[in-house]
Amino acid sequence: MSVYGWLQAALFFALVVALTKPLGLYLARVFEGERTPLSPVLVPVERAFYGLCRIDPRREMSATGYLFAVLAFSAVGLVYLYVLLRTQKWLPFNPQGFDNLPVDLAWNTAVSFLTNTNWQFYSGENTMSYFSQMAGLAWHNFVSAATGIAVAIAVVRGVSRTDRKTVGNFWADLTRALLYVLLPISFVGCLLLVAQGIPQNFASYHDITSLEGFKQTITGGPMASQEIIKELGTNGGGFVNANSASPNENPTAFSNLLEMLAIFLVSAGLTYTYGRYVKDQRQGWALFAAMSVLFVGGFVTAYAFESAGNPLIHQLGASGPNMEGKECRFGVGASSLFATVTTDTSCGAVNAMHDSFTPLGGLVPLANLQIGEVVFGGVGTGLYGMIIYVVLTVFIAGLMVGRTPEYLGKKIERREVQLAILGILVLPVFALVPTAVSLLVPAGLGALGNAGPHGFSEILYGFTSTTENNGSAFAGLSGNTYYDLLTGVVMLCGRYLFIIPALALAGSLAGKKSVPETVGTFTTYSPVFVVLLLGVIVIVGALTFFPADALGPIVEHLLMLQGKTY
Repeated sequence: MSVYGWLQAALFFALVVALTKPLGLYLARVFEGERTPLSPVLVPVERAFYGLCRIDPRREMSATGYLFAVLAFSAVGLVYLYVLLRTQKWLPFNPQGFDNLPVDLAWNTAVSFLTNTNWQFYSGENTMSYFSQMAGLAWHNFVSAATGIAVAIAVVRGVSRTDRKTVGNFWADLTRALLYVLLPISFVGCLLLVAQGIPQNFASYHDITSLEGFKQTITGGPMASQEIIKELGTNGGGFVNANSASPNENPTAFSNLLEMLAIFLVSAGLTYTYGRYVKDQRQGWALFAAMSVLFVGGFVTAYAFESAGNPLIHQLGASGPNMEGKECRFGVGASSLFATVTTDTSCGAVNAMHDSFTPLGGLVPLANLQIGEVVFGGVGTGLYGMIIYVVLTVFIAGLMVGRTPEYLGKKIERREVQLAILGILVLPVFALVPTAVSLLVPAGLGALGNAGPHGFSEILYGFTSTTENNGSAFAGLSGNTYYDLLTGVVMLCGRYLFIIPALALAGSLAGKKSVPETVGTFTTYSPVFVVLLLGVIVIVGALTFFPADALGPIVEHLLMLQGKTY
């Protein structure tokens, strides 16, 4: 570990803290329909869109109606992208003449980008036309992120309202998330990335001869515009196969910092927005504090093990950190930080190969996924995931003191607890069961790049990542028809079977009456509550996944200390 590495992390987190309040205030004004600095330009566009689509933004929906709108919009988006990928050969902006995607890969990719996962069983620069990248993948990067933000705002309304039957209008929330949040920030971010040297063109690839005499293909394309939204929307899918480890997608230290900031930006801001909605900013800062503690703990652990290096290499007389799978221009510090940030959220972009991390260094991104990606989390998904954990924590606290649990003046009863538990069960069911099945079938074992515990970790990471709609991977797991089809199903279930109880919880809380605070009311913004919330998150994750982790990264680490590697 170095002073420079610590300074990078400190600068990054200081910028996150500094941007949380102003962006949170802006988001609250946007979704309440208040005036913002962009209103003079965007309000006429917004109204024109409502008129064209016959949307009345003032007509609110029940939680059930909101859910139906989300599912209907998603179904149309899935069909649209699948058809586009199956026909890209005959569509414009295909200078490389790429063929149509096969059925199983088109299915997997369409589901992946629909669900904000961006899991990639293909090499982008050798598979996707520019039209597919722009009109298909980048378009879904915007709308899948906007859908997550919209659902989060609906859940926040449910928590903050009393004796109401509605949680907002999905079409209005979706439109505002796109027009006022994602598009303006992406426009500025794209220009900054272009200034750093990321391509933004429609040129064909160029074949050149390097100074060493080797033939090399230089990729081009509309890369910067997709790079910024893949980070801002916590999507993560790379324009090229190497993702943000590629100099084309992430050439400099500044672009690396900018991309990490974009990943955390909206999710951190939403915690402040939450405090504004519930009219108690301490509640928002309590969630921010819990997320921050988990983030710092994960980064310190990953940085420590990657800096310690591989003892097998040290036995051969070499020393230093583990640089396998990392870019020299970033080093161990920035790579460990990026790996922590991208798996704290549902982003999945990488600037180093997680498959090449040390066993316990690689356990950090895996553990970030296994606790539900509530450490800021995906845009929107992290906030309503954390709210589900808050409901469970309040319930446990109520049991501890023998009182009916309350949260923000509302009694947490059997229905709310059942919905919270249903949401939490989605991850273990769809991560662990497919992992177990894949260990028993030839098609599951045939796609492994490594044997032993590391091969097990590849499968476990793959299904945990797809369930959590993250998209990063231990890249030794290669695609085949089995994994294309099964991970597609897992991604759908991970996205929508979590949204359903979240919106149901919002509807249930919105319909409750407020009860006055008493001397015995449990404070939900104090340090004690933050510690209790952290304990629930960590204990639930550990009880669920520790046995599986013991078979993978932990036993691999112990075997590495005995001189055996995989």
